[in-house]
Amino acid sequence: QLVESGGGLVQAGGSLRLTCVASGFPLENFHVGWFRQAPGKEREAISYISFSGGRRVYKDSVEGRFTISRDNAKNTAYLQLNSLKPDDTGLYFCARTKWGTDWREQRNYDVWGQGTQVTVWG
Repeated sequence: QLVESGGGLVQAGGSLRLTCVASGFPLENFHVGWFRQAPGKEREAISYISFSGGRRVYKDSVEGRFTISRDNAKNTAYLQLNSLKPDDTGLYFCARTKWGTDWREQRNYDVWGQGTQVTVWG
């Protein structure tokens, strides 16, 4: 399973670090995606990291503000959120995939966490 944590209530311009811990399987064998579901909207892909960490991609609106990383020795992936805006509010999910292409396609991800809430005010 995957378990996210690190969400919270933060003022605009602030930062949070989201953590995604895997258990029951070696995360190093999978690419990891982060997704966000804003209130009243569909869930969207916002970032992806390859199994080795060599490839990292971002949704345009978070490029330069968010940083994805992973520590395979800890079976953990991270998403650092900086310069947060109210539009970043939502439920953030991590998920795993074996697919190295079409990182936005949610059907390619077979295990999902339960999500962690990020709320940005101001």
